[in-house]
Amino acid sequence: MEKEQWQKKGEGHRQRLRDRFLDRGLEGFTDAEILELLLSFGTPRSDCKEPARAALKQFGSLAAVLEEPLVGLQKIKGIGPKNGFAVHFIQAVARRYLNQRLRGKRYLHSSSEVRDYLLHSLRGLKKEVLTVIYLDSSHAILHSETVAEGTINVNTVYPRELVKKALEQNASAMIIAHNHPSGSLEPSAQDLQLTRTLSLLGSLMQIQLLDHIIIGDGSFSFADHGLMTDISKQCRETMEDLQQ
Repeated sequence: MEKEQWQKKGEGHRQRLRDRFLDRGLEGFTDAEILELLLSFGTPRSDCKEPARAALKQFGSLAAVLEEPLVGLQKIKGIGPKNGFAVHFIQAVARRYLNQRLRGKRYLHSSSEVRDYLLHSLRGLKKEVLTVIYLDSSHAILHSETVAEGTINVNTVYPRELVKKALEQNASAMIIAHNHPSGSLEPSAQDLQLTRTLSLLGSLMQIQLLDHIIIGDGSFSFADHGLMTDISKQCRETMEDLQQ
């Protein structure tokens, strides 16, 4: 009887949360309430309020919870395989939605959406991941994909393979992005070397590298900070030297 009373009370609480969302979206929702609803998709008859609060306390933020591997989530009392599946499924759906929303849009008019997609897909990861966005001659977005995981530098990524992938997409330009698990937005010497090498190799194949974006505690754009202009100038000078 006591269990039945709790289930009625809990279901009433979740229904009020659902009604609030249908009425006003996520306006006024706390991260704990959002996570509680997500967890309830996996176990609709269980109390998900305390597990949601415990997960936020353990991992620090909603974004961190969404990025936490299933093994880590299941260390929280009250979160089992079904709850963890629900969280990861929602995260994967959001990533695909943001990815598909970009296709066909002009990068210059959609740079903020590109940042949203990259922040969502790369921030909080515990290992480095390199993503490439391919663009056509009018800088409309053709496709994006993850091309490398682990240490990201010129010795592990192989710029010629990235250029080959761009040619397979019939791309005229590309943007690369990778994350710093430490949260730092400072480009490393390896980041600069990779950008120079890829920019030079791309220019030989008439594929322009428009930007290199670093995702950490925010985002850092090589183009916005003038680094792409300097690198492009260095590439032109190198090309001229090779032609002489």
